[in-house]
Amino acid sequence: MSAIKCIGILTSGGDAPGMNAAVRAVTRTAIYNGMTVKGIYRGYKGLITGEIEEFKTQNVSNIIQRGGTILKTARCMEFKTPEGRQQAYENLRKENIDALVTIGGDGTLSGARIFAQEFNVPVVGLPGTIDNDLFGTDVTIGYDTALNTIMECVDKIRDTASSHERLFFIEVMGRDAGFLALNGALASGAEAAIIPEISMEKDQLSEMIEQGLRKSKNSSIVLVAESEVTGGAIGVAERVKKEYPHFDVRVTILGHLQRGGSPSAQDRIMATRMGAAAIDALMEDQRNVMIGIQSEQIVYVPFSKAIRNEKPINRDLLNVLRTTSI
Repeated sequence: MSAIKCIGILTSGGDAPGMNAAVRAVTRTAIYNGMTVKGIYRGYKGLITGEIEEFKTQNVSNIIQRGGTILKTARCMEFKTPEGRQQAYENLRKENIDALVTIGGDGTLSGARIFAQEFNVPVVGLPGTIDNDLFGTDVTIGYDTALNTIMECVDKIRDTASSHERLFFIEVMGRDAGFLALNGALASGAEAAIIPEISMEKDQLSEMIEQGLRKSKNSSIVLVAESEVTGGAIGVAERVKKEYPHFDVRVTILGHLQRGGSPSAQDRIMATRMGAAAIDALMEDQRNVMIGIQSEQIVYVPFSKAIRNEKPINRDLLNVLRTTSI
């Protein structure tokens, strides 16, 4: 029998569609296994300020289809300090929480790892980020929904791009990862994707214009990953205006559109599987691991591995995009 009687659950960092499905699965799986569940509002901030409430099964009714996170989320500078983490730990003890499940991206897992080491608290993380940039899992919660949103937006932009014979640069999220830009370009039939993983190696813009933008096309759409490396869509568009002034250039930044919306079936299923797996992991005395999915199988990935290692882009997809955009 597991020694864990009460678990705390929080969502932290940027929200991602499917987080609610994960919260629901964690809560109900824990209750099914005889545990008490406490929802921690506003991420690590709520852990420090004590915004904690016991969750029953009805607290997570009717949330699987909702975007965002019912637990709210916040960035928290105090948690980066030893004093902040000490206060968080005292609140955990006061609430009799034996273990934590954290849902979020890179920063969330980094905070969880330090906290777990300092106070010997069992923590299991779920990868909740639309960027899909966490190592050790094929996909992250929210990525599929964001990709579908990008596809729908680009489809709409293509209608106007075709009407006006313009070159559209569409900026998508991803921070320093090109997964959304590359796969979004493939899904929407875009002409190219400018991503940070390749920008370090070659000038993607000049290659694209010299090889691509065929005379047979009256409009072109290029997806650009938001990143200091790529310069974002505005930076790329400025370059085109200077170096290739004959193009009629437009920029669209999709921004927070990509984070919102009801989660796709894939995100709901995956978040539910991962949420249930988090409780299984704690019952198996696992700690300091992120729940991942590799080849459809649940895996436990040590925090240190998930955070430190860069997730590689599939370069075959670049060739597919290049080939199919002629």
